[in-house]
Amino acid sequence: MKSKFLRYLLMGLFVVGILVVTGCSDNSDTAGSDSGDSGSEQTDESSEERMHLRVFAPTFTTEPPTDDSPVLKKIEDYTNKKITMEWAPNSNIDDKFNITLSSGDLPHVMMVPGKSPSFVSAVEDGAFWELGSYLEEYPNLSQANEIIMNNSSINGDIYGIPRTRDLGRNGVIIRKDWLENLSLEKPETIDDFYNMLKAFSEEDPDGNGTDDTYGMVVSKYEGPWDVMQTWFGVPNKWGEDESGELYPFFMDDNYLESLNFFKKLYDEGLVNDDFAVMDPAQWSDPVISGEAGVQVNVLDEGHRIQEKIIDANPDNADPITVIKTVEGPTGLHNLPTSGYSGMLSVSKTSVKSEEELKQVLDFLDKMNDEEAQKLAENGIEGKHYEKVDGEYQSKVKDDPALQAEVDGFNQMLMYIPEAKSIKPDSSPLRELETQLKVENEDIVVANPAESYISEVYSKKGQQLDNIILDARIKYIVGQIDEAGLEDAVERWKSSGGTEYIEEINQLHQDAQ
Repeated sequence: MKSKFLRYLLMGLFVVGILVVTGCSDNSDTAGSDSGDSGSEQTDESSEERMHLRVFAPTFTTEPPTDDSPVLKKIEDYTNKKITMEWAPNSNIDDKFNITLSSGDLPHVMMVPGKSPSFVSAVEDGAFWELGSYLEEYPNLSQANEIIMNNSSINGDIYGIPRTRDLGRNGVIIRKDWLENLSLEKPETIDDFYNMLKAFSEEDPDGNGTDDTYGMVVSKYEGPWDVMQTWFGVPNKWGEDESGELYPFFMDDNYLESLNFFKKLYDEGLVNDDFAVMDPAQWSDPVISGEAGVQVNVLDEGHRIQEKIIDANPDNADPITVIKTVEGPTGLHNLPTSGYSGMLSVSKTSVKSEEELKQVLDFLDKMNDEEAQKLAENGIEGKHYEKVDGEYQSKVKDDPALQAEVDGFNQMLMYIPEAKSIKPDSSPLRELETQLKVENEDIVVANPAESYISEVYSKKGQQLDNIILDARIKYIVGQIDEAGLEDAVERWKSSGGTEYIEEINQLHQDAQ
């Protein structure tokens, strides 16, 4: 017995020795590795115990990274997981998501495009884990923005970690060169905003001696009207009265005042008269060409417009500026975005126990670390990017093979509590946009009913929305008056709106 024990012991030591030597050899040539051999050995030894995760994510390229991608290997090492990516073309992500749902074979982590009826139904059937009670255990996930978490929730319950985006992204883009030509300051109030538009329409802001400009360009996309309503104190979709009851935004006392302002802009020719039919794809063109001076849009459209103006006229080096909002009768307000673009949900099909769930949440938490964000967004330093005199320079832009190793892993990023990957050197305008997005977070108007899933709305939502939105446009262009607005509201109520209000308030009461 003693000799047999010694023989087994010697055999075990021999095997361990081989594993150690092999581990050192395998890691000696790893690109971008800053760790010593001992750290690599630990990673190799633990790799045998790594949880295997299947991750469903969108791809924007026909050749997404393969399982052999060195970037994926680095992410696996950092998170201590074995990862198989299941890519789906973003062009039909909703269809692919629904097909995967119906198959019953769900990956561990799924990028959910939105709170579609199919996802909500799957949640109700118990296909995904509720995560809210676990998040406080994780250093990054516990710092998620409350508004964004609520927006992405289902009736207040968390069934996915939102892929966060700028909540305060909306703002006003202005031709700075026109302001300077007319000796105008950036507008601070609604009256200032109106006076600027009037000057841009009537005072030859481009100095060409021709009456060929107007104040603000709007397309058939409804967003600018929604944003500007909040300047007047109109709620974001739903308001809450003193008794805690919710009501739709168009029943707010300030709604008519905002519409009268919009109508004034239209009647005086301060906005394009074809806005109701203008293709949003051409929305920025009049600002670029020098026909219009203002656009209410996402702030980062500002630098894209500026770069196109400079491309056409390099002598006009600083033509655009941006502001976040203007002050109205109730103070500074702005309309937030939803604050997220899809969410990462954990299926109960593949993740069967609470112990496994915590391993998946550990993976998601680590993907918010700076190192993981850099890997997923930028790749491996020295291979996919480099620092030259402290400045970031990507090496993948003109190298399809390198790009195929990294492109798409950022679809697993949640940016909680913030983005930490490396960004190219910025321009003054981009820096201003970033600053205003942060400032906007203090003044955005949250929708108190954002998380509620309404059965009435799922069946009649488009019809109900069209009644109100059509009436708004018709009022602005003078096709109906106040009586017509009231008729539209009554038609909204009789078409299911009354039941919708009742249902939303019941959900709101239950949530409290």
